[in-house]
Amino acid sequence: MAVRHHLIDRPPSAVWAVLEDATLYGKWVVGTTRSRPDKGVWPEVGSSITYVLRVGPKELTGHTVVRRLDRPGALELEASGGPLGSARIAIDIRAWGEGKTLVIVDEHPLKGLGATLHNVVLDAALQIRHRSMLARLARLVEEKSGPATDEAGEAGPWRPA
Repeated sequence: MAVRHHLIDRPPSAVWAVLEDATLYGKWVVGTTRSRPDKGVWPEVGSSITYVLRVGPKELTGHTVVRRLDRPGALELEASGGPLGSARIAIDIRAWGEGKTLVIVDEHPLKGLGATLHNVVLDAALQIRHRSMLARLARLVEEKSGPATDEAGEAGPWRPA
């Protein structure tokens, strides 16, 4: 099981604004591009998105379904990568101090090749992927929400009083 966390300098509402936009999935999830809504209203339970999944020089179609939604605290997904199998991805979103959000990602393979080959080496690779993915998510949240503000509403680097 690969668990990784990242502190984002924006409130949970800003994080949710990115998570709720199905077209942005391919911008923050490492290895995916060109995401689009598939079924239902993302991210309601049972809704899904599709995207292009890059595995080396190959491109596959990936599919992710929302399995659990507990706004504003959690989003759980099942991501399917065709012959690679599927994985459970749990995203825990927690308010953390003034205007910050702690995002925790917990991913593990459910079935297919990923589950069959699951070991500590795969978990280490997921840790590296999650580090990059959470940094991308943070950058996207910060871009979409504009500059952080201090208590007086001044833009710029946010600093607690």
